[in-house]
Amino acid sequence: MSKVYVLLFNARTDNEGIHTVQMGDRNKILMFESEDDATRYALLLEAQDFPTPTVEPFDSEEIEEFCKQADYDWQVIAAGELAIPPEQNVEEITWGEEEMSQKETQTSDSQMSSEELEQIRRKLEGLL
Repeated sequence: MSKVYVLLFNARTDNEGIHTVQMGDRNKILMFESEDDATRYALLLEAQDFPTPTVEPFDSEEIEEFCKQADYDWQVIAAGELAIPPEQNVEEITWGEEEMSQKETQTSDSQMSSEELEQIRRKLEGLL
């Protein structure tokens, strides 16, 4: 078991999320061996107008298990290795499975026929 550092957004809240890097259609979690390197990366993210991340220590096996469950990739950043965030950021930030299921629902909703949408609109107007 080794300790690694990862970046969390909204740490210790109900809306906590872990920083990932999107590689094609895959998400990858970066695990830093050095807290200083993780802090440097967090500052680079902040410079790209990301919300301020918190550097948090975790057991590497715990993060790897999370990655397996979430179907994410992971990469260990060795101490002293300079990791630089990608130049392009994902436009939409999701914080977990609840948001993913909401997005899937929204996607299927957007495939409704015009007639179904019109019926819903009329029902909503009737509530007003």
